[in-house]
Amino acid sequence: MTATIVWFRQDLRLQDNPALAAARQRGGAVLPVYILDEAGEGGWPAGGASRWWLHHSLSALDESLRERGSRLLLAQGESGAVLRSLLKSTGATAVYWNRRYEPAAIARDKVIKTDLGAAGVEAKSFNAAQLFEPHTVRNKSGGPFQVFTPFWRHCLALPVEAPVKLPAGGLPVLSKWPASLPLDKLDLLPRTRWDTGLAAAWQPGEVAALKRLKKFVASAMADYGERRNLPDTDGTSALSPHLHFGEIGPRQIWAAVAAVSKESGVFPANRGAQVFLSEVGWREFACHLLYHFPQTPAEPLRKDFAAFPWRKEVGQLRAWQTGRTGYPIVDAGMRQLWQTGWMHNRVRMIVASFLVKHLRISWQEGAAWFWDTLVDADLASNTLGWQWSAGCGADAAPYFRIFNPFLQGAKFDANGDYVRRWVPELTQMPAEFIHQPWEAPRDVLAGAGVQLGNNYPLPIVDHGEARVAALAALKTIRVARS
Repeated sequence: MTATIVWFRQDLRLQDNPALAAARQRGGAVLPVYILDEAGEGGWPAGGASRWWLHHSLSALDESLRERGSRLLLAQGESGAVLRSLLKSTGATAVYWNRRYEPAAIARDKVIKTDLGAAGVEAKSFNAAQLFEPHTVRNKSGGPFQVFTPFWRHCLALPVEAPVKLPAGGLPVLSKWPASLPLDKLDLLPRTRWDTGLAAAWQPGEVAALKRLKKFVASAMADYGERRNLPDTDGTSALSPHLHFGEIGPRQIWAAVAAVSKESGVFPANRGAQVFLSEVGWREFACHLLYHFPQTPAEPLRKDFAAFPWRKEVGQLRAWQTGRTGYPIVDAGMRQLWQTGWMHNRVRMIVASFLVKHLRISWQEGAAWFWDTLVDADLASNTLGWQWSAGCGADAAPYFRIFNPFLQGAKFDANGDYVRRWVPELTQMPAEFIHQPWEAPRDVLAGAGVQLGNNYPLPIVDHGEARVAALAALKTIRVARS
C-alpha cells in the first residue's frame, strides 16, 4: 500500500492544512510525523516558553489525530536523516510538508527536497502559514516592500484563498507503525517548574485556537479599534501563539471575518474588523521582510544603525527583565511576560522603547529576552517589532520615536488597573500617582504602603535625561552617515 509522510512543523492542526489534505487525497496511508531538529534552526531553537507551548500543542495534535484513527509519530534529530530513515522503514513514496520562511528553514527544505527528489521520492511543499507568500508580493519596481501601508494596500487588492478542508472520516494508517519517541523524551517542559502561570493563562491546540477565534469575532472584534490599546481589558484576539504554531491559519481568520461581514454585505464588516485584519497584515509584512532581508534577526535593516553607541549595563538590563525599573507600566508588562509568556502589544512597544531609548541597551538584547520568554516568539514578528522600536528597521516615520512611559500609562491604563494587577506593591496607590509614584506626597505613599527604594524601586533612569542622551546618541550616527 502506498504511503505519504506528512512532516508537521509550525502547522499543528488538521483543518486548513494543505499538506495533510493533499496526502489524504493522494490515497494510501498517511504517516503524520513531527521531528524536533534544533540543530537545523540556524541558531534560533525555541526558547523556554515556546518549548512549553510546543509540548502541549503536540499533545493536542496527537489527540486530534487519534480521533481520526491515526496518531502523531515523534522523532528527534537531523530532519533529512530522520525522513530518509522513515522512508526506508515504511516504504513510503512521498513526503509532504507546509513551508516555513525563516532563512535556516528555507535552506534546509531546499536541500531535503533536492535529496528526496534525487532518490525518486515525491517531495511537495505547500503554503499553510501566510495569506500571501513573500516571494509573490513585489512593489512596482519588482522589489520587496519596506513600508507597511503600501505593502498592505497592495495585498488587499489580491485574492485570498479559501481554507483547505480535510475530508471527513478517518485517516488511513500503516499496518505496521514505526517506533515513536514518547513526548516527554523531547524534553520540552522546564525541569524547574516555573510554568504554572503559563498553564493558568493558556490552552494550546487547534480546538482552543478555533474557540478563541469564534469568541473574539462574535464579541470583541467590533470594538477592536478602540479596545486593542487598553492592556487591562480583554480587547485583543490573543491568537498570536496559536498562529505561530500553526494551530490556526490566517486564511481561517480571514474566512471568519468574511462570514461575519456577510450579514452587512460589507467586507470588512466594520472599523474594528479592518484594524484587526491589518494586524494580520503586520504578521504578513514581518514574514515578507524576513524573507527578503534574512540578515535582519541579527543586523539592523538600516545599516547606519550598526554604528549606534549602545550601552552594556548588566544591572539595568536585569532590572528591565525582572520588572524592577521603577516605571510601573514597564514593570507591569515585564512581569506579565514572565508569568504568562505573553504581553499586551501596546505594552510591548512601551517596554521595548524603554530598553532601547531610555537605557540605550541594544535591541538584540531585548529580542533575545522576548525570544526566550514569549509563547508566541516568532522570528519574523520579533525582529520586526524590535527593529521598529529601535528605529533601525522598516518604518515610514523618519523621526526618533521615544515613548514617555508615564504618559503612555496614563493614556492607556488611566485607572491603573493593569499596573495594580501585575505590580501588587502599588495596589493601594491612587490613580493620580499610579504611573509616577515618585511624584506622590509622603502621606500618599505611606497610605498606599509604598516605600520607594525599598518595596518598590525608584526609577533607574530619569526620563528627561534619558531622552536627551538618546537623541544625542542618534545624532552621532546621523553625523557619521552625512
